[in-house]
Amino acid sequence: MPAEWTPHEMTLVAWPQREEAWRGTTIDEARDTHAEVVAAISEFEPVLLVVAPEHAADARNRVPAENVEIFEASIDDSWLRDSGPIFVTGEGKRAGVDFVFNAWGEAFTPYDADAAISRRILEHLGIERIPSDLVLEGGSIAVNGEGILATTEQCLLDPTRNPGLDRDAIAAELAEKLGIDQFIWLRQGLVEDGDTDGHVDNICAFYESGKALLQTAPEGDPNFENAQANLRILSDAGVEVVELDLLPRIERDGESIVVPYTNFYVANGALIVPVSGIDPDMDAQALEMLARLYPGREAVGIDGRTLALGGGGIHCITQQVPAI
Repeated sequence: MPAEWTPHEMTLVAWPQREEAWRGTTIDEARDTHAEVVAAISEFEPVLLVVAPEHAADARNRVPAENVEIFEASIDDSWLRDSGPIFVTGEGKRAGVDFVFNAWGEAFTPYDADAAISRRILEHLGIERIPSDLVLEGGSIAVNGEGILATTEQCLLDPTRNPGLDRDAIAAELAEKLGIDQFIWLRQGLVEDGDTDGHVDNICAFYESGKALLQTAPEGDPNFENAQANLRILSDAGVEVVELDLLPRIERDGESIVVPYTNFYVANGALIVPVSGIDPDMDAQALEMLARLYPGREAVGIDGRTLALGGGGIHCITQQVPAI
């Protein structure tokens, strides 16, 4: 599995479909945010936008006409990082691994259309499909492109995913399908991340082969202890860590919702970053830091509050198709 910063042929995005998923906001606001993300990415690379047929006209009215292809297919919702294919490359070839999707441990139903969308996308693109019986979401893993994979025990060992498999069996399947030879098992994701059971893309991203950005928190923050444990694990694995202790929060019915900057997407020539929209100085600081870590890429901030209320971020709604 190549690193996200290697050249892409295109980006996959899906159009919001399930109204009840957007708690504390509306599906119309979600579609506006998705359109913003698509427009931003399309400035740097092509986008394949997966849209349920009944919403294709609405999507076309909201997204740019250039550099965006609409693929009409049944979907349940738009978290394509988790439901879509995960691509691998080698020897001038490319394939998509089709893991089992069970909607984060059957937390949201129905999900049968999302469970089938990986196969349909691969058929549409004419890319070889590699099936796997492992339940896995793309947001639960981060790779450096040279055989290292970081994940959280909280998610991959959650009994709602693969109750019959232990850590070694899960690692063996990922090693075979994604070309992984070193696993870094972080402990926990964000304590506020109840929807995905601690996805790693809310806390950690490689930015070079042996270097990673890690979400940390000041002492007294509910994420402090978990972040310190994750920092020790990464350091012990030989990874050079840059800490990001900026973590904006918004409220939903008295509940604290985080808008993690680490849930950004690396496009060709750009970083598409969710920002809080409530603290411009903090947003600017995060964008400047990320641009430093990925030289030659423009850091583009997009208000991430609507996506956070829905349970994710910009990385969650995107999936890269590597160039070959």
